[in-house]
Amino acid sequence: MHDMTRCVVKPDVREEGFASLTTPVHRASTIVFDTAEAFASRGERGLDGYSYGLHGTPTTRALEARINALEGGFHTFLAPSGQAANAFAMLAVLKPGQKVLITESCYPPVRDFALQDLARQSITVEFFDPLSLRDLEARLTPETGLVWCESPGSTTMEVQDIAAIAALAHRSGALVGCDNTWATPLLFKPLEHGADIVTEALTKYFSGTSDILMGSISVREPALAQSLRNQFGRYGVGVSPDDASHILRSMESMALRLAHAGRVAQELAARFAADDLVEAVLLPSRPECPGHEIWKRDFAGVSGVFSVLFRPQAVPHVAPALNGLTTFAIGASWGGSHSLMAPQPIRDDRTDPRWQHTRSALRISTGLEDPRDLMADVDALLERIREKAGG
Repeated sequence: MHDMTRCVVKPDVREEGFASLTTPVHRASTIVFDTAEAFASRGERGLDGYSYGLHGTPTTRALEARINALEGGFHTFLAPSGQAANAFAMLAVLKPGQKVLITESCYPPVRDFALQDLARQSITVEFFDPLSLRDLEARLTPETGLVWCESPGSTTMEVQDIAAIAALAHRSGALVGCDNTWATPLLFKPLEHGADIVTEALTKYFSGTSDILMGSISVREPALAQSLRNQFGRYGVGVSPDDASHILRSMESMALRLAHAGRVAQELAARFAADDLVEAVLLPSRPECPGHEIWKRDFAGVSGVFSVLFRPQAVPHVAPALNGLTTFAIGASWGGSHSLMAPQPIRDDRTDPRWQHTRSALRISTGLEDPRDLMADVDALLERIREKAGG
């Protein structure tokens, strides 16, 4: 063998006896085969087989397997973001002429995707009351292919009865999907409550560092898994093994981070609720939160995300008061080390008239800072609002 060739050929390094606690990073586009016959039959390797780097490496398979074990699914797929997971889950099961029923409290990009992209494919889109089984039942028709849930709901935090929704949907022949990003499978497992599909924005608690974008789709049935695998291949969608490795490492501390965030969120929620500037605090563990009784029945705890609704006289002064924050940062997303606040419009993202009077909510995500510093920032924020509101 000549030197130019030696520079290219992969050396045969033994791996026996090397046992690491972490998952190695396997990067690949081309995957080689021992024989021409093996190459020709690469499409028959199954969901966990390897045929091309876009469709998975041992690193991404390890992350899929770890998430799938938490979700209790048949198989899990990785997507480039949480919203990509939502979109691909819907595209995999809906056909032209069918109808999708989406919770009124869904993540706003899901609403946009349904109204812009699904509607263009002759799929009828309707939104249902997240707390009304009667409303859902009235909208179910033989054409309904999917009921899409998010529990708790985006910003307004309604907790849905997934088991009852699944029973109604399945009786009509529809599948049920659930965005479980707020809870993660550590606090709630939709597949165990009857959902057929569950999505997660791994960007948030799974990643934990606010610098990785990824999502996951977990399914209960083999037929759904094969449909998704084929779809990902047709669209040429994959994820970085380096990003997957990051999430695999972060997952080891996710339970501790989530417990801390939930504990601090409840402390801060109580502080907001005690202030006369505040109209309502929306955190599922609080009795006044819509669906609180369902949360007590089905969930193992709370995460660190909640919303605050201010009284009308205070609302105009909330956004300017955020500029004085010292520990909280102003930003979207959640689940990272840093605590965040962000004003969230509700009226523009809802068709339900009950929300038409609401200007915005303040969404809060607790991170890993000392709770005393966060509480001091909240106290100062409320004082700035009070000075302007005259309360």
